[in-house]
Amino acid sequence: GKERPEIDQWILSSLHTLTRTVTEYMNDFEPTQAGRAIEDFVDEHLSNWYVRLCRRRFWKGEYEQDKICAYQTLFECLETVARLMAPIAPFFSECIFQNLNTIAQRHTEASVHHTLFPTANESLIDTSLEERMQLAQDISSLVLSLRKKVNIKVRQPLQKVLIPVMSEKIKTQVSLVEELIKTEVNVKEVEYLESSNSFIRKKIRPNFVALGKKLGAKMKAVAAVIGELSQEDIARLEKEGSISLLIDKEPIILQLQEVEISGEDIPGWMVANKDALTVALDVTVTPGLVSEGNARELVNRIQKIRKDNGYELTDRIVVKLSGNTELKETIAQFNSYICAEILADQLELVPEITGGAEVEVNDIPITVIVTKKA
Repeated sequence: GKERPEIDQWILSSLHTLTRTVTEYMNDFEPTQAGRAIEDFVDEHLSNWYVRLCRRRFWKGEYEQDKICAYQTLFECLETVARLMAPIAPFFSECIFQNLNTIAQRHTEASVHHTLFPTANESLIDTSLEERMQLAQDISSLVLSLRKKVNIKVRQPLQKVLIPVMSEKIKTQVSLVEELIKTEVNVKEVEYLESSNSFIRKKIRPNFVALGKKLGAKMKAVAAVIGELSQEDIARLEKEGSISLLIDKEPIILQLQEVEISGEDIPGWMVANKDALTVALDVTVTPGLVSEGNARELVNRIQKIRKDNGYELTDRIVVKLSGNTELKETIAQFNSYICAEILADQLELVPEITGGAEVEVNDIPITVIVTKKA
């Protein structure tokens, strides 16, 4: 358990929480809910987060401690999921189980349907770890959606993301996964703002569908009062989940889900929010950031050429480039980074090349020759 890397502890914690949830649903004769919980775990946690973030661990280096942990953790997730879904997906679960068990032989049973249903190990459940990983996932997806909106690809580094935090607890939680967020969304720094900050201003409007039923004729008066709420009121509503309004001398309790709160965009920044979470992304791309973005694109192009040439992952290479000198800065500044990523002993810009591959780096055409080191 505890000697594994934190991301392994997290996915195993989620797995045991899932086991507990599925067991409760099954006991209540709710197979649909159980199936949805399994689907959510496999999509959101196992596939989109765990496997993707651990890709390097799966293929890099010798079969040693870290790699063994990654494989064993994934194995445990797949095998447990197969057993959890056996009652509702009998054939598919059998297929997974046989594939895993034929090799591992952890079970003497002939079929997944002969094994015992998994039981949750409460000692492996770490709710605090699950909470902060959820924050990392939510913050990352908000930042990525902003990048998409302004059409800045993920390989282009950006300077900073601002996150207003409601409490010290949330701030601590986010700072524990800060490095992960920065890598995931390719942003250099995360800065925290008090939730009462004046930098990000919130707009609030009534959710007419939710409120109409409850208020009827008073709707108009309430909508007017909601429009007048101050930034402090909005912050309090977000923090406490409800706020009391005085309408015609009568108190009315307004719930968070009865309004829609959004961030106002600030020049050079983009703002997005989901529930109580807000992020502001600095979308200014400075020349320095452009240069670094070019370096990342170049790495990507050369990796593809390596692959097309059929080189092994461990082969060392030599790279020559020619063409547009717009990349001169990038190559000078990021030479060692690029070489380390592509396993090159040498990377140089030369005036002339014949017979190289034509590629584009952020719309800059260049010619590249990649040769294997003898």
